[in-house]
Parts: sequence; structure tokens; C-alpha cells
Amino acid sequence: MREPGVFLIHGLGGTQYDLGSMHKRLKNAGFVTHSLTLPGHGTQPEDLAHVRVEDWLDAVRAKYLEVRDQHDVLHLMGMCMGSLLAVETAKRERHAKGKLVVLAPPVYIDGWATPWYRAARALLYHVPGVPARMKVMEEDPYGIKNEQLRAIVKAKFERGENFHYGWVPLACIREVDRLRAFVMSGLERIVCPTLVVHAREDELTSLRSASYLVEHIGGKTRAGLARMVVLEDSYHMVCVDNDREIVARNVLEFLDATTAASLGMGPVDAAMAPADIVTLLGTVRQWLEAGDFAALFAAGIPDFAWLQPGANRTSGAWRGSKGLARLKRWAQSDPPLRFSAFGIPSLNAGVAVLPATLQAGNALASPGVLAVALRAGKLLEVRWFPDDVAAEDRYFGGAPATDGPTALEKAFADAAAGSKTLRQAPDNDTLLALYSLYKQGSVGDVTGERPGMMDMVGRAKWDAWSARKGTDATDAMQKYVDLVGELKARETVAV
Repeated sequence: MREPGVFLIHGLGGTQYDLGSMHKRLKNAGFVTHSLTLPGHGTQPEDLAHVRVEDWLDAVRAKYLEVRDQHDVLHLMGMCMGSLLAVETAKRERHAKGKLVVLAPPVYIDGWATPWYRAARALLYHVPGVPARMKVMEEDPYGIKNEQLRAIVKAKFERGENFHYGWVPLACIREVDRLRAFVMSGLERIVCPTLVVHAREDELTSLRSASYLVEHIGGKTRAGLARMVVLEDSYHMVCVDNDREIVARNVLEFLDATTAASLGMGPVDAAMAPADIVTLLGTVRQWLEAGDFAALFAAGIPDFAWLQPGANRTSGAWRGSKGLARLKRWAQSDPPLRFSAFGIPSLNAGVAVLPATLQAGNALASPGVLAVALRAGKLLEVRWFPDDVAAEDRYFGGAPATDGPTALEKAFADAAAGSKTLRQAPDNDTLLALYSLYKQGSVGDVTGERPGMMDMVGRAKWDAWSARKGTDATDAMQKYVDLVGELKARETVAV
């Protein structure tokens, strides 16, 4: 494949779906992702009792060899134990077809939450029957510093949801220790550039682990082959914790995604025929002439963004559903804002430059160009470059909106997190109300076709959402916050 690939390896107790958010970011940036579920995982913890580290390494090697020849460029990435497997695979295979990304590597198990008697586990390995029977439990803080997310994970464990093993046999920890010993030997044989991402407050493994890898990878002859990014607001689960955006952006940058790709645009290859690009641009032009930003966003990837320059109230990156809500208000202003006077587009692989004029009745006529990033039939990002930014600043006035969420948006996010920690599931009518208010507040009016009669649940959810059509997003968010608050209050009274 012309597209670069990334082989992602999950951590202990997880599955190939653990790195879902990273898969999404990589795919949006134009990478093809591959993964596997390691032996003993995805079933029940007892199945790990007799799995050896060689089984994991063999499974990873088999998958690596399967996907290696499918790409001109293939990167390796692992999380926690998966990062150790990625390091060992890069070492043994002399991986040189891409780069290596190591997330939260437990070379040393010496984080602040590990008990003082941790070294005693080596003695138990030799007691007959104990390694297979003794359980090592997953405990608070679950590798997560973000309190809302931690509460969700804790509630999932308490409800017995099978999303991640709640414990592993001591025999499994023995195999991780063997893997750690493998990794610490022969790091000079790694020949590919390496990025190590590690949280300063990792409760499982200290920065000593990251430092060890950076100092030894490539040996003295390739000093500087590995570099480190230190996170200041996360624990062990760096892909989902407070610094997840920093992780994603550093990974994309390291893997040679363009600056545009790190923002969600994608690589330079459009994966589209020139005629298809011209057709899509023609449709985009029609939407912009009509001020139909809903259609524009619907044709984009989930993280599609509109970027408006300057230092005025319209400036900034308008991304996702929040960006669409802002653009709708922009298009409905008096006089309405529209694009007109389109010129001939200039195509450069995945980016099309389209001359245009931003117009507001007779009050504003601002010529410039639109840079439209697209790939595989989807819009990735649109940037507006006016010839005279100062003229737009004078017309729009005000100051750019803050990048952070509003007080209502924060309350809405808190309520969404709180709804997942309810001790008892609400009745069906309340569940539908929660669903419809959340969708209206986060997405807007209902989208897609109504499900058929055979999908009764999907049909009921679609109908509930459709009944909210026309409700302002802020009203829907406030009603959602109020409803979750009422449910939480009922549980408090019941206790």
C-alpha cells in the first residue's frame, strides 16, 4: 500500500481495541492501522495462567511479518506491556521500515503506587501452585489521573463489564518480568528512530524506565536515536488520560504526518482521482454559496475543522459539532455571510486552493483563497486565507473565543461522565430522553435514515432524537445536565 501503516500492540489485560482512540487519530491522518489480541487475552483472566512470554512474542512476530510487506513504510507502536513487545520485536527483527513509538514502557515496575514488598513476588514464583492461583488485582487509580474517567472505569469494573481484565494471575506477572529482562538486553541492536512517551506521575513505572530506553537504544554509535516526551498531567494510561491530545500530536509529528495531518487533515496523497476531486470541490462551492455549513461538516471526517484567521470574534479553529454550531450562527447573521466569486481551483495532491470572496451584503467583500484538504472522498479541513486580514478584524470586531469549553459545556461533559456511574439503569423513557438530549446537544438535529422495523432499539432512539429537532444545542445541553442531576439526586436520597 502507498499509505504508511502502523502496527499497534495493546497492554496486559486488554485487547486490540484498547488503543481505539489512537487508531482513529492515525486513520484520520492517513495511516492504515493493524493490531492483534495477544494470546490469553479477550477471554477470561484464567487463560493467562499458562501463557508464556514466547507466545506473545511469536504472535506479535507473526502479525508483524504479515503486515510488513503490505506497506512501503510500517511503524511499530505499543502501550505498556505492548510497548515492551514492540521494543523487543524492533530489536529482534532489526526493524528499519519505519519508526518505533513506545508508550508508558514498564522497564522498571517502580511507580509511586507499587507496594514496598513488590520485589517479594519473585520468591512466590517458585512456590508450587501459587503463580497460577494468586490473583493480582486491578486497583484504584486504574492508571488514570482524570477523576471523571476514573469513576467511569471503576463503575464498569463494579458492574462486571468485560472490557478489561480486572485481575491477572501472578504467573502472568512472572512472564512480564521475563519480558522486561529481554528488553533490557541488546538495545543497541535497534536501528529505527524511537519516541518514548512517559508520564512523570506514572503510578506503575517511573521515568527511570523511559530514561533507560533513551540512553541505551541504538548504543553509543547511534546516540540520539531515541527521544523522550514527558507528560505532566497523566498517570499510566497516557492514551486516554488528561494528556491524550499531547500524546496524539507528538505521535503524529514523530511519524512524519504533515503539520496539516497533526491537526486532522491527513497526508498529501488524496487517494482520489483528479476528476473526483473537482466534483467534490464543485459541491463544496455550492454549499458555501448557500451558507449550508451543515452539509459541509457532514461531508467531513469526525474531526473536520474550519479555520478562520485574524483576531476577531470569528477567529479560530471550528472543529466538530461545536464548530458547526458556530458556523451556523455565522451564516444566519444579518447580513448573512456567504462565499462568492469563485476562481479556478489549483490542485496539489490532497489540497485544493480555491480563490473566493467572503461577502456580507454590501458591508464586506473580502477576497482570498480557501485551502481545502480532502482524502478518499472526505473533507479533512478547510482554511480561509483573506488578502486583508485587518479588514475582516475591523468588520467582525471583538476578540477570538477562548479555546476551552464554556461553563455549560463543562457541565455537559461532567453530566455525560456522571450518567455512566449511575448505580441503577433508568427506565426506557428516561434512557431515551438522555440519549436524545445528549445527541441534540452534542451533534444537533438528527442525521441519517430512520432504522427499519427490525431494529426496534435503533428506531426508538432515532425517533426520540428526531423529536428534539430544532432545539437549540444550549437548551438541549442544559436539559441534559438537569436530568442527570435529578437522577443523581434520587440515588442520593435513596441511600
